[in-house]
Amino acid sequence: MNNFTHIVCSNCDAINRIPTIRLNDDPNCGKCHSSLFTGKSIELTSNNFKKHIMRNDIPILVDFWAPWCGPCKIMVPAFEQAARQLEPKVRFAKLNTESEQSISAQFGIRSIPTLVLFKSGKEKARQAGAMGEQDIIRWTKSHL
Repeated sequence: MNNFTHIVCSNCDAINRIPTIRLNDDPNCGKCHSSLFTGKSIELTSNNFKKHIMRNDIPILVDFWAPWCGPCKIMVPAFEQAARQLEPKVRFAKLNTESEQSISAQFGIRSIPTLVLFKSGKEKARQAGAMGEQDIIRWTKSHL
């Protein structure tokens, strides 16, 4: 019996069923043919947030941020580096709390940046404050 993992495409939001043993083989989306793992965070909005959180079988680490936030800007390179290190075990995503206020309110985001790790649609861990690359990797791995 073959095990499969569902991955939501960051380009077209199609749900892909990938053999789990092939996740490290740079799989492409069956609908738009884009790479499913780019080593970069994806942008979440009210249009795709629920689908990515609920339908990805791998954990999703969401950076709740805002464009005016200095610490958020400082953390961007570290977050992107961590994404390159941990994909395809973890999907990295960013949610702009300024443009998606209802989602940030739904999750009680009080300070930014805040990292929230989701697994199977449920919040597993949360950490407020800017972190460096190694701290993001260590914190994420400790909650997998």
